[in-house]
Amino acid sequence: MTRIVIIGGGPGGYEAALVGAQLGAEVTVVDCDGLGGASVLTDCVPSKTLIATAEVMTTFDSSYEELGIIVADDTPHMEQAARVVGVDLGKVNRRVKRLALAQSHDITASVTRAGARVMRGRGRLVGLQAADGSRTVVVTAADGTQETLTADAVLIATGGHPREIPDALPDGERILNWTQVYDLDELPEELIVVGSGVTGAEFAGAYQALGSRVTLVSSRDRVLPGEDPDAAAVLEDVFRRRGMNVMARSRALAAKVVPATTEGPFSPKAGKEGRVGDRVEVTLADGRVISGSHCLMAVGAIPNTAGMGLEEAGVRLKESGHIWTDRVSRTTAPGVYAAGDVTGIFALASVAAMQGRIAMYHFLGDAVTPLNLKTVSSNVFTDPEIATVGYTQADVDGGKIDARVVKLPLLRNPRAKMQGIRDGFVKLFCRPGTGIVVGGCVVAPRASELIHPISIAVDNNLTVEQIANAFTVYPSLSGSIAEVARQLHTRKNAGEV
Repeated sequence: MTRIVIIGGGPGGYEAALVGAQLGAEVTVVDCDGLGGASVLTDCVPSKTLIATAEVMTTFDSSYEELGIIVADDTPHMEQAARVVGVDLGKVNRRVKRLALAQSHDITASVTRAGARVMRGRGRLVGLQAADGSRTVVVTAADGTQETLTADAVLIATGGHPREIPDALPDGERILNWTQVYDLDELPEELIVVGSGVTGAEFAGAYQALGSRVTLVSSRDRVLPGEDPDAAAVLEDVFRRRGMNVMARSRALAAKVVPATTEGPFSPKAGKEGRVGDRVEVTLADGRVISGSHCLMAVGAIPNTAGMGLEEAGVRLKESGHIWTDRVSRTTAPGVYAAGDVTGIFALASVAAMQGRIAMYHFLGDAVTPLNLKTVSSNVFTDPEIATVGYTQADVDGGKIDARVVKLPLLRNPRAKMQGIRDGFVKLFCRPGTGIVVGGCVVAPRASELIHPISIAVDNNLTVEQIANAFTVYPSLSGSIAEVARQLHTRKNAGEV
């Protein structure tokens, strides 16, 4: 029986385990934290659960008056707080952790039912490929005991961990990384978020919705520099309109906790949230210093490749520490594959899972389609959400592809008007002449659900005419997708380039 060892139990690892076991291989998954990995335990599932609460808060706060909802309250008008609803962050975070653990347990049950073995510990490759083509993996358990495994193929799916700034190291109380925020029992009064990429923007928007006063520190010209510029502009405008302090072109160099008092010990009331009255000061590159009650560092991730014997085993690493792979997940070492964030290719759970499945299909001789990043759909879980697929505005503007573009604001959509949605749009890219859809961007509530028909169009080379001629429900937000397609089709027929 073919022996496969998978090091890392995130989406790349556990999806590979399911495929390998279903195709008849003897599969062992080596994982130190719990199946699901960071995606389930500390990243995707927890953050989106937190954001789900924030989404309810935002929807209610921003639209209840317009929709005619009356909130009964006996408190005298002059004494009422500015916010109608509040949040119990401790309860929210307990729910976050409970759901994450439940998801991890469900994944473990699925993998073991499929016939794979799950081992707790850290795995590392030992030496080069043996004469018989096998590989050796040594697993070290938490108590220090070791077990040696022999494998015909090894998949590395160890993910990554939060990057740290040397002068802004998290303490888990006032200065936090994104894995530590779920230990908070009380809502940060003033939260400084350092980093305006996807993670920073998502947490900044969520905590602002929950009731924190948020300052977002961005080293770039705008929020979400890697996303569609029109989409990023909408989100930044929404952030500012809702009261967020967005500091562009402001690089953070250091963060430190300033004690509540310079005399004597810290307050005896200190708890898990730190010492009562303490502040965090963040120093920027231009010398400015900003202050808040808490600071969240969201400045990227580092791949978990150190101490695994990879280079000694013939696995080529990039300068960033990520593992080089081809489109079927092979590394430079025979019999060694890699999947997920450790490869540096689109830090998305869906991509990790696909890389893991592709690796198993390839090694076990099943039919396999190489990874095609131009069919990957992704989503930023802010409010509004930003979903994209295929070629982008940057690709068009940079001359990477010749495409026609139409953008339709959601303000013109009847369902959006009914729901009080003011911000967002649908944008499609299609090839001139053929009208084949090559990309799209949706900015809207639940854009993650609306991007799917565009993803199908991109994956199957559908034309704007085919999208335009498909029935949509009236009224619906998805009607805007068909309307954009109709406009592109009409302009094509009119000879517009």
